Amino acid sequence: MKMTGIIFSNVYDTSLGDLTMKRTVASLPFGGRYRLVDFVLSNMVNSNISSIGLITKYNYQSLMDHLGSGAEWDLSRKNASFYILPPFASGATNVYRGNLEALSNAVQFLQSNKPDYVVMCDTTVICNINYQKALASHVASGAAVTVIASRDLKAYESVDSDLILTKDENGKATDLAIGNDLGDDSLIGMGMFIVERKFLISVINNYVARGRYSFEKDFLLSRFADDSININVYEFKGPVLRNHSILSYFKNNFRIMDEAIREDIFSAKSPIYTKVRDEAPTYYADTSSVNDSVIADGCVIKGKLENTVVFRDVTVEEGAKIKNSIIMQGTVVGRGAKIENAILDKDVTISDGATLIGGSTSPVIVHKGDTI
Repeated sequence: MKMTGIIFSNVYDTSLGDLTMKRTVASLPFGGRYRLVDFVLSNMVNSNISSIGLITKYNYQSLMDHLGSGAEWDLSRKNASFYILPPFASGATNVYRGNLEALSNAVQFLQSNKPDYVVMCDTTVICNINYQKALASHVASGAAVTVIASRDLKAYESVDSDLILTKDENGKATDLAIGNDLGDDSLIGMGMFIVERKFLISVINNYVARGRYSFEKDFLLSRFADDSININVYEFKGPVLRNHSILSYFKNNFRIMDEAIREDIFSAKSPIYTKVRDEAPTYYADTSSVNDSVIADGCVIKGKLENTVVFRDVTVEEGAKIKNSIIMQGTVVGRGAKIENAILDKDVTISDGATLIGGSTSPVIVHKGDTI
């Protein structure tokens, strides 16, 4: 059985505040060398999905630069197809308000594909999942829609837009809500759905024509409430990192230092691909000290780092101390600077002796290209 993949790049832009002022959620850097889109795109490729459409909204120039032709994900070959679907592809004059309305830009893409099923995914959720297993569950259930969900309640940060479900022993959804805890047996949707392709096209055409724009609220909830649809729940049991806010994004970058989480998400059997950059190895001076940190290649480390994620081409000068922070590509931290609980965007310059300290639950953010 084959599937077509649909990826939403911009659904949660507003919830990530300053980090998505000039970029999509999909192109937000993560874990030292990746972008959020890398995880869902790699999952699709590893699940033998070779026809993928990426729906964009705005600020997608950096995303296009990162993805290119899709060659790093083996999507530029003759029997594969990868399309970036801009918001005005259908001739509409307004950008979409929700994922169902966004799909109206993908109708032509869906109609031109042969696979019988479609898997739709947000880019905010990081995991390593085989969609073929979820598809097998969907087909066996006979349901109209399969919702992929997990039980990671301890690590869960309540979000108003999250789909909360309960299911019976056969995987059939027994209750459904948006942003409302249904009890200890609740599962949290992962923003991933499997639907029969022709059925999805009919839903898009019928609902968007009537001013409905949310797949979860306007379609799933309403149809479930009047018992006109069966929903299958596929429970994913691996680690799930949800990046629905600045705080959750901040914490999740550090969670990959947990060996169990890192080994599962970055499994050698189903690798996470990203844009390849040929960089020199990172240089560690005699004055450097690094503890519990993730550091990409091409860096020069002369200062002290603790519990920090460092992207490519970062320079940390002698005497600098960085703790509990995310340092993005091309940033320079000057001599004697002190950084704690901070997110430094790309190409930031921290002057010699500067001090920048945020809270553990409210990290300070320095915008791209700024000098402090």
